[in-house]
Amino acid sequence: MAEGERQPPPDSSEEAPPATQNFIIPKKEIHTVPDMGKWKRSQAIEKLVALLNTLDRWIDETPPVDQPSRFGNKAYRTWYAKLDEEAENLVATVVPTHLAAAVPEVAVYLKESVGNSTRIDYGTGHEAAFAAFLCCLCKIGVLRVDDQIAIVFKVFNRYLEVMRKLQKTYRMEPAGSQGVWGLDDFQFLPFIWGSSQLIDHPYLEPRHFVDEKAVNENHKDYMFLECILFITEMKTGPFAEHSNQLWNISAVPSWSKVNQGLIRMYKAEMGHKASDHQKAGSNGCFSDSWNIRAGLEPSLLSLCLYR
Repeated sequence: MAEGERQPPPDSSEEAPPATQNFIIPKKEIHTVPDMGKWKRSQAIEKLVALLNTLDRWIDETPPVDQPSRFGNKAYRTWYAKLDEEAENLVATVVPTHLAAAVPEVAVYLKESVGNSTRIDYGTGHEAAFAAFLCCLCKIGVLRVDDQIAIVFKVFNRYLEVMRKLQKTYRMEPAGSQGVWGLDDFQFLPFIWGSSQLIDHPYLEPRHFVDEKAVNENHKDYMFLECILFITEMKTGPFAEHSNQLWNISAVPSWSKVNQGLIRMYKAEMGHKASDHQKAGSNGCFSDSWNIRAGLEPSLLSLCLYR
């Protein structure tokens, strides 16, 4: 190099990283429901949980009445009348004021998600109405993509707790039950999301959900096992007799296959029930006539695939 010739400055893009910089391999962090505490919940999630807490409190304030019939306690109708009257006010606590025009439509799905006040029954169609309620909140932007795991394991899980309390307190009949040939008298979606939660679990396999010890030790952390525990509390006799479909599913070798099979079952079952629901207006949350395939499946069933 000639004397006096300057050397070019070093290229900053080729500088070595600081010696103190560490790199880690990304790994799955959500294995159990309590793991959700690692992430801050959005305000909408908190407000939805508060809404469901209100429904729970109303159950305590509306005890069952004495009546000759064992099932279908008429106090449920008193509880439902309060929801019918207050539904729009409850939804308004979740939906921001600039979206207030959506409140009446969203409130309809909330009211349809808690059972039928005439028959005093509850089933998977009512569960689907709550999924539609959540879909509406997603579509109008109240719930975000970042909320998707909390939607299932915080909001929907709290919804399940309230529905189970309703079923126990007022001895609600299962709506449209297929008896021993159905998956469950009351729910379907938590089996899908719950099986997804258990994919790649280090030791819990499908065969374990018919093991009383495994269920008792793990139900608080896993949605699927909580469903199994509730069934065993509500029904008597051998599991293989009162829940034959689930008994058969316990023989499936992996949770991923269980999950895929349940999704297919859900599409087939709920596709037939789509006509049972009121159709939304053409300018509402669902742009065309609401049905399971056009509305619910893309927005909510996709959550089954989270890993």
